[in-house]
Amino acid sequence: MATLLGSQRVQILCTCGLSSPITKLYFCKHCLKLRCGRCVSHEVDSHYCPNCLENMPSAEARIKRNRCPNCLDCPSCKHTLSTRATSMAVPDASDPSKATTKKVYYLACGFCRWTSRDAGISDKEVASGAWVEPANEHTKRIRELLDFYRQLAGREKIEREKKKYTRRRTYFHIQEKLSAPTSSGTRRSSGLLTALSSFNLKEGEQAEEVTIKVIEPMEDADPVPAKYFTQPVILEKVPSIRQRFLQPEMSASIVNDLYPRHKHLLIKRSQRCRDCEHNLSKPEFNPSSIKFKIQLIAMHHIPDVRIFLVPKLNYQRESVVTLLLTNPVQNATTVQLEAPEKTDEDNDVATAKVIVPDEELILAAKDDTTEFDDSSSDTKDYDDKPEFVHFRKAHKLGILVKVTPLKAVGDVIIAFNLKYEYKNATPSLRSSTETQSEVETVWLEHPVSVNLGALAQNQ
Repeated sequence: MATLLGSQRVQILCTCGLSSPITKLYFCKHCLKLRCGRCVSHEVDSHYCPNCLENMPSAEARIKRNRCPNCLDCPSCKHTLSTRATSMAVPDASDPSKATTKKVYYLACGFCRWTSRDAGISDKEVASGAWVEPANEHTKRIRELLDFYRQLAGREKIEREKKKYTRRRTYFHIQEKLSAPTSSGTRRSSGLLTALSSFNLKEGEQAEEVTIKVIEPMEDADPVPAKYFTQPVILEKVPSIRQRFLQPEMSASIVNDLYPRHKHLLIKRSQRCRDCEHNLSKPEFNPSSIKFKIQLIAMHHIPDVRIFLVPKLNYQRESVVTLLLTNPVQNATTVQLEAPEKTDEDNDVATAKVIVPDEELILAAKDDTTEFDDSSSDTKDYDDKPEFVHFRKAHKLGILVKVTPLKAVGDVIIAFNLKYEYKNATPSLRSSTETQSEVETVWLEHPVSVNLGALAQNQ
């Protein structure tokens, strides 16, 4: 009973060939296949700040480098900074001999007690507005490099477009290299180059050639100052490696040089099936909402398998294990377990022999009201055999499987195929209007592996 909530120990084989727990799988109702996070298409719906919950368009988020312009993170512990107000005495403008109180604002971290005054940032007279950010001495060099490589990327794009639209023949590229540039093919290529290069330019404007200064290596380097060998190191004033990596452009050597950073934006994303391109998961647009418009997770459509009771397992001794099957849909479902066929031993994850019930089992329809009914359920409507069924309660069924461990070391893992009857109420695009009202019933099958734990002598 302790492993009733251990869904990680039950793995279901996805369509892509990788196993995942049922809580991390999606079920496409259109192509009737399982999907995991590795075999779906991800789409970004919106960007938002996790602190102020402000939505931001993708173009604006790209310009602002995926950071919120209003919220700041503590450079010491990465918690959100809050604006604090305080009063300070300043000389009166009319009478300098008198002092008046003035309200000022500063940033403070409620977790590590870091303040903007520790970094030498001056207080503000208003609570709103942007804070002063330190100037980076390498900004000009980085901007020059970005312009140069942007120009280089544009040239490569023009070359690709030229190769796409130019008809190449067996003699054309040789003639283009050896002959004078007076042929029609060369004129056509040069005209295409001119058109593509001036596509983003205004009339009468010429493309500027961007050049960068080549950095040459230094022959002589300055010696290391002697204070690094003689003065003691005060660890409280030295930033950690994580703090330095969060601000690589500043290269802070002391804690007082750390400045607050704008908070990173988060995204809400949709997931699509790669075969039929239907949505499997689509959240609501509001950042403060945790609901989904579409959420086709597998645990709402296929029977759930859990470990209910595991006795002491011994090497090459048969034991009876109780598994719990749960029906997640509102109609009765027929389930059948089958032992897997013998395959390559190198690819087989099972370490034990399993004997499953050889007949079909019926799971009752899910009813939310039965969760609050403590009375015993009526099982006279179902012909359950005691050698296969341990108990039945509402839409849950406890089944008995016989397990014989075949390996003396490692965990005991059993594998079987889960077959169930699925009623698809979603109309398919290929179905006609006459058959859309009919409920389609199909049999689906998924390989399942269950980790029962270690042997009794290895515990």
